[in-house]
Amino acid sequence: MTAQRGLAAEATCHHDIKGENMDFRIFTEPQQGASYDDILQVAKATESLGFDGFFRSDHYLTMGGDGLPGPTDAWVTLAGLARETQRIKLGTLVSSATFRFPGPLAIAVAQVDQMSGGRIEFGLGAGWFEQEHKAYGIPFPKARFGLLEEQLEIITGLWGTPVGEQYSFEGKHYQLTDSPALPKPVGSVPVIVGGGGPSRTPALAARFGSEFNTPFIEFEKLGSTFARVRSACEAIERDPNELTYSSAFVVCVGKDETEFARRAAAIGREPVELREHGIAGTVSEAIDAIGRAKEAGAQRLYFQVLDMSDLDHLDLLAREVVSAL
Repeated sequence: MTAQRGLAAEATCHHDIKGENMDFRIFTEPQQGASYDDILQVAKATESLGFDGFFRSDHYLTMGGDGLPGPTDAWVTLAGLARETQRIKLGTLVSSATFRFPGPLAIAVAQVDQMSGGRIEFGLGAGWFEQEHKAYGIPFPKARFGLLEEQLEIITGLWGTPVGEQYSFEGKHYQLTDSPALPKPVGSVPVIVGGGGPSRTPALAARFGSEFNTPFIEFEKLGSTFARVRSACEAIERDPNELTYSSAFVVCVGKDETEFARRAAAIGREPVELREHGIAGTVSEAIDAIGRAKEAGAQRLYFQVLDMSDLDHLDLLAREVVSAL
């Protein structure tokens, strides 16, 4: 992708998330094999092309292939990107509650938010990939939902404690005593809660979330999944419209069928399967898929980009797909 093409596409893609249009973010999986420099070039392209944000997974083990040069830590990566980008939102989709204690995690996220000038959005989930825990000596308890709930309460509690006051917490999994609750993020860090659980996840999203995200769900199930979160908000007398409703889909688009097939092969996926489950196919097909997500209530989409070396793909998405919307 040339610099001229990237700059030409700049400012074509940024939309008001509460307006009639959607906004679009790039979502990467660096554990599949990417150095910090690889990640940085995608983040810079994300920014120059006008996308709203750059997000990465938080994993320590590849899920196919050799994973070389090896995993990169999500929050170390985001600290670097915080200083090397200027506009885009940055965050995880999502960090695992099993990886870090909530107090140090609250410190790290607040610090990276300060380093970015207030551009961090914080995604947290229960964790699911047992083998990566075994590979790096991380405990993997069978019951993880309680960890997630307490971490969300602690982290938001630490950030929300007024300066000069102390924060304490007594839970089943964590206990904090007279914490100074420092440092503080620049402002109110948006919290992303996601998943497909029928009741507990919607309840957490209603209680703690600024955004609810459905990762890799069938288009037909989007509307009912969002509806459960709206109902959970109403159950605690919270306005459901206070949340942003988003979804993540693998993205694989070509200017024609040949280019689409080449990109599908490059990420080891079948074209038929991609069309069924992702934002995939030709440009017109991708636009139609986005329309289906929008009709189901999605206000924001995360494009899961699996080939981080293909910057022309990002350019096509910006120039031909997003600009058409």
